[in-house]
Amino acid sequence: MLGHSRYIFARFVLHQDLQTLLRCHMLAFESLGGVPLEILYDRMKTAVTGEDGEGQIIYNRALLTMAQHYGFLPKACRPYRAKTKGKVERPFSYIRQDFFLARRFCNLDDLNAQLRDWLDTVANARLHGTTQRIVAEAFAAERSELQPLPAFPFDALLKLERRVSHDGLVSIGGNYYSVPDRTRRIVEVHQLPDRIRILEQGRVVAEHPVLEGRRQSRVDPAHRQGLIAKASRSAPEAIVVGRLGDHVARRPLAFYQAVADHLAATGGQS
Repeated sequence: MLGHSRYIFARFVLHQDLQTLLRCHMLAFESLGGVPLEILYDRMKTAVTGEDGEGQIIYNRALLTMAQHYGFLPKACRPYRAKTKGKVERPFSYIRQDFFLARRFCNLDDLNAQLRDWLDTVANARLHGTTQRIVAEAFAAERSELQPLPAFPFDALLKLERRVSHDGLVSIGGNYYSVPDRTRRIVEVHQLPDRIRILEQGRVVAEHPVLEGRRQSRVDPAHRQGLIAKASRSAPEAIVVGRLGDHVARRPLAFYQAVADHLAATGGQS
């Protein structure tokens, strides 16, 4: 929430990790069309890691890197001082009571779509009780005080090493992302705020948007073309895909084509 106009940007997420925090910052700045000079934080661990011997706040290094890139100053709420936390916490209570309770939704995307509509038509369209101004109108006047968005995207990353599973997937943050067939078993992973890059011997072999939630998988159809090609070179009706005891499990070629068509239609997300 912006302190002067009380304009609210909000988004429901399934994690409170650092990558999610940075990604939400980027979405907020893009939605606002600019960057505030100062951002006030509750003392969550992804923002504040502690204090030094003189009582100075130690911020998360990745947050400071983002702050430098966008040009804002992070400011942590003072402990046990309710007056400094009101503007941080009050929107959560408002969204929970006025929007979320008794709300029906199909999935996270549907929930966030409903939230955006509610923000546009209710929260930011209301007459604010404290300022006595329409929130959206006050924000229109405040927008000129925001700093412009930087010319280049924020690309701070976390480097990891991961093993590729036998079905060609890499586990990252509780979700699974595909790599091309015949990729080496050990790969390097670059976690950016909004996407995942997978490298083999220094070369990028896969790039995916970050999945929300857990135990989801995203398969790029281009990574599985080898399976279709193998099916085409085999017998015209079926190929062997595995054995169950003495029984040979077979799938018709049309099955693989249907899988490929489905992956292409859904963007490889399941």
